[in-house]
Amino acid sequence: MPYHYVYEERRPLPDDGRYHDFVVPDRTAVVSIDMHQGHLSDSPLCPCPAPRGRDIVAGIDGFHREARAAGVPIIHVRSELRSSGVDDVRGIPSAWRTTFPEYVGDIPNAAEHALAGSLWTEFATEIDPRDEIVTGKKRLSAFYPTDLDFLLRQMGVTAVVLDGIMADCCVLNTAFDASNLGYRVIVARDLVRGTDEGLERAALSMMSLHMALVMDADDILGAWGLPLGPENPGSVRRGGRF
Repeated sequence: MPYHYVYEERRPLPDDGRYHDFVVPDRTAVVSIDMHQGHLSDSPLCPCPAPRGRDIVAGIDGFHREARAAGVPIIHVRSELRSSGVDDVRGIPSAWRTTFPEYVGDIPNAAEHALAGSLWTEFATEIDPRDEIVTGKKRLSAFYPTDLDFLLRQMGVTAVVLDGIMADCCVLNTAFDASNLGYRVIVARDLVRGTDEGLERAALSMMSLHMALVMDADDILGAWGLPLGPENPGSVRRGGRF
């Protein structure tokens, strides 16, 4: 039986049909958010480090392999700004450039974040030829100002599964926008990471109450009716059958 989380409480997913339109794999796409080197590199020059996200790279790759095998498409979304900088520091700078350093301190090389053509836009997760890539994300939501909504509608998608970083920032904003646009949303609880554990838990709790099913990756696969890996049953996080 698959489970979901409601304000951190793990509960069986009701089988009375109320969540049917959240867990129909042939109308679902996985949207993976900002899993690129501009956040995940261990270089001291990393322009917008999200080091907690490195812990989920292998798990995301494994989950994506299972989803592809089931015919569920994977969409990788990345931030990408014009190399001139006009989309941000040489135009109207993103608010996080002022507010986030109040918590984490100065960020060396922050002006280089997500510049087109830089190594910082290279994905850290696996990209399969069958996958789609959405680029041009310039603020917090994967929908702004990208063509993600257009792509999903062209694909006939009505439900999205979100993974990636950061739970309290880009994942949260994407979940809000997806729900507001009429999509059913699942957030892969064990395949997102936040600024810290406290904000991650808060963001997941908010999403569970207002806009999404919050589920572990294995439970998402279970809800899709997929078998788990026989080598390590019940463990996408630890590598499963990958």
